[in-house]
Amino acid sequence: MSIHPKPVPLVAPGHTRPVTHLSFSPLQDDGTYLLVSSCKDGNPMLREWTGDWIGTFLGHKGAVWSTKLSPDASRAASGSADFTAKIWDTYSGDVLHSFPHNHIVRTVAISPTCSHLLTGGQEKKVRIFDLGRPDAEADFLGDVGLPSHDGTVKSVVWVGEHTGVSAGEDGIIKWWDLRTRKLTTTMTFPNPITSMELSPQTKRLVVTSGKTVAFIPALPSGTPTHSLNLAYSPSSASVHPILQDRFVTGNLGDEWVRVHGMDGEEREILKGHHGPVHCVEFSPDGEVYASGSGVFSSS
Repeated sequence: MSIHPKPVPLVAPGHTRPVTHLSFSPLQDDGTYLLVSSCKDGNPMLREWTGDWIGTFLGHKGAVWSTKLSPDASRAASGSADFTAKIWDTYSGDVLHSFPHNHIVRTVAISPTCSHLLTGGQEKKVRIFDLGRPDAEADFLGDVGLPSHDGTVKSVVWVGEHTGVSAGEDGIIKWWDLRTRKLTTTMTFPNPITSMELSPQTKRLVVTSGKTVAFIPALPSGTPTHSLNLAYSPSSASVHPILQDRFVTGNLGDEWVRVHGMDGEEREILKGHHGPVHCVEFSPDGEVYASGSGVFSSS
């Protein structure tokens, strides 16, 4: 009988307040990847795949709720409680563009070609910015003069070249044609969406809402959605990108990270944080996953 060794967390310190979001880059040509963390201290941090600190993006004046990397990891986008979204050069750490909003920016997404930026937040609007014309006004997704959602926009992701997906506290996931800025389809949950992340390798959206974790085709198709009801309300979830046989969750109700099989069976509980677990994310090779709380760690 083989016994799997218990994972030993690698603690990556540096943040001074709770970590709100984690995002890995895709695998790079040399087989490595980067990790970027968002934090209420207002200072997103960039790390090597080993967890080693590379640098801190300095410039926000409020909590940072979301930071994501471009496919080639040369750019980072961040959204903050200071009512701005920013684009950063990951090599120099310099701010390249800063886009003002009228309320807290909760989520950002960079297009695959690094030409456009999606943002969403407490204005209930989804904006699209042209990074080739950073001084131009943003376009809004949806009908003119109306919000994109009836609640805070919790997450935006970019799927392929022409599709944006947004998720709101109104419990609705919306797919948008970014060429026309028009809504194409929706999916409704009975509870507010608490997280939505794109799993590029599995081509699925991983969504948490109430006690539900749902694995949804990133582009609407005939493929069915796989949904599970857990015994608790997960704050975030991430599916193994290669094996697709398990997923990890965080939970604001305790300090634990849980590993579940795709049938919902709880396989493992990892205890190491000292506060609610806000976010979890698998690395693109599936070898590690990171979790963010009052203490930043990965295992």
